[in-house]
Amino acid sequence: MNKEKRIEILTRLRDNNPQPTTELLFDSPFELLISVLLSAQATDVSVNKATRPLYAVANTPQAILDLGVDGVKSYIKTIGLFNTKAENVIKTCRMLVELHNGEVPEDRAALEALPGVGRKTANVVLNTAFGWPTIAVDTHIFRVCNRTKFAPGKNVDEVEQKLLRVVPAEFKVDCHHWFILHGRYTCVARKPRCGSCIIEDLCEFSEKVYPED
Repeated sequence: MNKEKRIEILTRLRDNNPQPTTELLFDSPFELLISVLLSAQATDVSVNKATRPLYAVANTPQAILDLGVDGVKSYIKTIGLFNTKAENVIKTCRMLVELHNGEVPEDRAALEALPGVGRKTANVVLNTAFGWPTIAVDTHIFRVCNRTKFAPGKNVDEVEQKLLRVVPAEFKVDCHHWFILHGRYTCVARKPRCGSCIIEDLCEFSEKVYPED
């Protein structure tokens, strides 16, 4: 895909959604961090249902530490892998209290050192909480970038590095939100909704699907 086509795709996505953000509900960098940690192999809707009551009673590292592992489990038991996630939440909160004065560090290495936090989670926090031009590649972005040929790659790391190279600076902060939402609601996994896609004419996917198909 050439540069001009990529810019037109990003321009249309921006015009359609000028201020995109995560669908996870949060009121602080800490709440965002915990929600993203919980969202692995779970939907944002399921995470929001669990975190609303959790954050109402505990929305700081110390408050969640005071709940303990079993207390956290009682709030997140409807989320997949809740046992492991509860352990990671407690360990992460302990490190935040002991190493970072209870604050979420605006530092990639420090974030990735937290239990249950990998590169993708760090990218989301740095981007959404702190405004960094990072691009977190999840399954939706991976699919959209490969299908459209916007930034094809064999794995999420390849796609991320390619996106960082080809996305102009003015689009970088919002890019991953646009692609996530596009993959979640239009360029869906099983049967993409090409007939209602605002970038259909620019997409280089060879097996487009239309309502009459």
